Amino acid sequence: MSENSAPLAHQFDDLAQQKETATLGMWTFLITEVLFFGGLFAGYAEYRARYPQAFAAGSHELDIALGTINTAVLIASSLTVALGVRAAQLGRRIQTVVSLMLSVLLGLVFLGIKALEYAHKFQHHLVPGYNFSFNGPPETQIFFSFYFVMTGMHALHMVVGIGLISTIAYFAWKGRYSPDYYGPVEVGGLYWHFVDVIWIFLFPLLYLLERH
Repeated sequence: MSENSAPLAHQFDDLAQQKETATLGMWTFLITEVLFFGGLFAGYAEYRARYPQAFAAGSHELDIALGTINTAVLIASSLTVALGVRAAQLGRRIQTVVSLMLSVLLGLVFLGIKALEYAHKFQHHLVPGYNFSFNGPPETQIFFSFYFVMTGMHALHMVVGIGLISTIAYFAWKGRYSPDYYGPVEVGGLYWHFVDVIWIFLFPLLYLLERH
């Protein structure tokens, strides 16, 4: 098989069937991810209802400016991924690679900003545990527990997404994809969009609580 040929797995009749199967598989995986994050959101909602003042106090310790910048960064990355998918559909190899690598760069920017936020929390002893120190309701530690678990899991998914999109961009550079075969680009884009959507929910729940 040459580098530019569309790899058809032996268990499929044609490329269309292979693409549909891959897309279905990704949607099935994303449903399990929705269930996972749904459990975290349900736990957050329960404890927020129990300790509204503590959660509001904890939210005010988050840097809303950095959170807003990261939201804009991820929205921009979703746009570049969508442009990469469209370029793959049209057979524009260079545009596909550039769009996907821009998404990777934006993902790294997001993680860098998140690392700065985490460092700030460590410096101010806002990490749950023995060294936690906060002049406010003691239940605020619960808020920060949810903050680190939810944003940490999201960051882990971002790392996976960066690796996935980087790999797809590499194969795009090698000429693997064409208007007849671009399924991996589209499926990878679905994962990236899902991770972005999760952040769209996390941002208001964690950063905008009682900001009025």
